[in-house]
Amino acid sequence: MSNEGQLVLVRHGKSVWNGQNRFTGWVDISLAREGMEEAVRTGRLLRNMHFDLAFTSSLLRAQDTLYEILKQNLHCDQYMRIHELSSDWYEHFVPVTTDLSELKIYISEKLNERYYGDLQGRNKDAAKEEYGADKVHLWRRSYDIPPPGGESLEMTAQRVIPYYKRHIKPHVAKGESVLVSAHGNSLRALIMHLEQLTKEQILDYELPTGSPHVYRFDANMRMLDKQVPTY
Repeated sequence: MSNEGQLVLVRHGKSVWNGQNRFTGWVDISLAREGMEEAVRTGRLLRNMHFDLAFTSSLLRAQDTLYEILKQNLHCDQYMRIHELSSDWYEHFVPVTTDLSELKIYISEKLNERYYGDLQGRNKDAAKEEYGADKVHLWRRSYDIPPPGGESLEMTAQRVIPYYKRHIKPHVAKGESVLVSAHGNSLRALIMHLEQLTKEQILDYELPTGSPHVYRFDANMRMLDKQVPTY
């Protein structure tokens, strides 16, 4: 195994509510047809990469994106889901030799999208009419001001970063290759930490749907390289 670790971050493909210009947050809405196609294209971009394990949120759109990526992968023939908060019954089995080739997928709410509170399900233009465009822009783009009843990006980072440090970072530091399929804001919080961006820099950071970010690190978790592969 190489001493260099790899971390691949993918924002899920376009969801149905993305297409309807609605605030989604923790509402468990599915991918749109376009989003499924984005996931397939991302899978083709990453098809030659070998992944040692994967992480995703508890939301369907991130999980479906991950599965479409793995369907395209030349090195992943089978996988097993690890349910973070559910019954041990899911993992109660007598292992056999072939289990060693299974890709383990860890599922956690800590990687969920930012919780938009009272805005969830609202059309973004309608919200601007009710609250004012400046107020909605502030809720969406400020670092530490949450929407009514929801999370700010700072609050999202307070659950994402500790989860990354405890569950993901140790694998990358060991030289493993890790795939994370999550959401725009949970990944922006992580990217802010990885790239040591300021609050101002992260507010202007755009993370397109279905666009993989590939990071390489040495054993001391110093970033060696970042690539954003495209067709």
